[in-house]
Amino acid sequence: MLRINQLKLPVGHTGSELEKQVKKILRCRENLEITIVRRSVDARKKPELYFNYILDVKVKNEADIYRRCNKKQVQIYREVFYHFPVSGYSGDIRPVIIGTGPAGLFCGYMLAKAGFKPILLERGHSIEQRTIDVESFWENGNLNPESNVQFGEGGAGTFSDGKLNTLVKDKYGRNKKVLSLFVKFGAPEEILYDYKPHIGTDVLRRVVVNIRKAIENMGGEVRFSSKVTGIEAEENQVSALIINEMERLETKFVVLAPGHSARDTFEMLHHKGILMEAKPFALGMRVEHPQEIINLSQYGKAEEKILGNAAYKVTAKAPDQRGVYSFCMCPGGYVVDASSEQGRLVVNGMSYSGRSGCNANSAIIVSVTPEDFEGEGVLAGMEFQRKLEEKAFQTGFGTIPVERYSDYKEAVDGMMGRENKEYQKKPSMISQNFTPQIKGRWSFGAVHEILPKSLSKAFVEGMEQFGTVIKGFNDGNVLVEGVESRTSSPVRILRDENLQSSLKGLYPCGEGAGYAGGITSAAMDGIRVAEELAVHIINRNKH
Repeated sequence: MLRINQLKLPVGHTGSELEKQVKKILRCRENLEITIVRRSVDARKKPELYFNYILDVKVKNEADIYRRCNKKQVQIYREVFYHFPVSGYSGDIRPVIIGTGPAGLFCGYMLAKAGFKPILLERGHSIEQRTIDVESFWENGNLNPESNVQFGEGGAGTFSDGKLNTLVKDKYGRNKKVLSLFVKFGAPEEILYDYKPHIGTDVLRRVVVNIRKAIENMGGEVRFSSKVTGIEAEENQVSALIINEMERLETKFVVLAPGHSARDTFEMLHHKGILMEAKPFALGMRVEHPQEIINLSQYGKAEEKILGNAAYKVTAKAPDQRGVYSFCMCPGGYVVDASSEQGRLVVNGMSYSGRSGCNANSAIIVSVTPEDFEGEGVLAGMEFQRKLEEKAFQTGFGTIPVERYSDYKEAVDGMMGRENKEYQKKPSMISQNFTPQIKGRWSFGAVHEILPKSLSKAFVEGMEQFGTVIKGFNDGNVLVEGVESRTSSPVRILRDENLQSSLKGLYPCGEGAGYAGGITSAAMDGIRVAEELAVHIINRNKH
């Protein structure tokens, strides 16, 4: 196979134009089979926009064509295919998986495909019922602590933008396997090659349901409203799980994929003596801009029909050396109430596959370390999150608090003893009538009071730096909403070289366990744990 790099064509080109360019580079006229490996957008000459491609090409007489082609762009490539190490298992051991987020679902699917008939335990409801619960909460504020944006089938990512990009290295082909399974179960083929693939919350929900049905059709079992409240052990080996404080399920093989908001689970594990550690994470605020401002910055025009609404990624370093950066950017999306505990409020971002809303939003988050947690111990970061979420709840009187950036910045400058009249003189790019695009109840409030002073200062420093990159980013009428505190797990459940915790037979997995940072990386970790567990069971049977 021949791989072509850096093939550039205008956005809106035809398939025949792509093939013509490939033949020109290869200096051939033969029939070709072209596969898009990667497609990214080149906007360096905006408003002229281009697609930049990496392509794999199958052609007869490959060696002859390679000798005469333009070798600056072409190389011989051997594709890496994913291989699961076990197939056709017919024993009676049924692994149990706690959680049906991406890690749990993909782990369950791979084990079911290999014949293990896993049992998946989900504390929340199915997608069908969970969607009803979440939309009811957004409308009337009645929170179901076991079925919400954080808990339920599909995990926290279900009500998000459905981003599927990852920075995890993929020498084993797990990333390709994850994306191919997404396509198999209902996602568009473009995710296989787009540089920053996304499917939106609407498509993601369909995919999750289809994966669940596939697991069940292969002999697996998915139990909803089945919260694991205890773990029993004999001689430091898992022996049983306690479900809903009543049912006892005997098992020696458990995958623990709880998600980053399973705080009561973390407390239970800590009480059990399972080794964990506090880990750094990041938190901050959601910011909303008119989508046109982002499109103008990224595309050089207010609208681009072929590409859709533009995304951005910005990073900065505050004077105190804290990292400040955008997270989970949602073009044409919504800010959502993602709360999961009574009396505490947290926000997230969500968009549908069309990303057609009039506002852009992202979290602007600040890195925090255990030194910031105002407490000691493994769960100090979790308690730090809770404290800030309680402040957010109080600030908005139970609704999402919203504040203009000019007011936020003025208040922070006042905390620092600085006088700032900048926004009284500076003309605004954004109308004072600019309103939020929110799923859930909201009200204006003193958002600047939520974070500690050092984090608020870093947030403002980052916003000001981003304003030099994207015109209007730090406009006074930008909307600031908070708090975004669940960007990743505040703990890591330690695991050894065999991926087991300090309690043997318990396999920590995915984002909640501290080993992933998004839908795709969590799914990849789920596959990795499935491989290790399957081999362990097979080897155990041999002995």
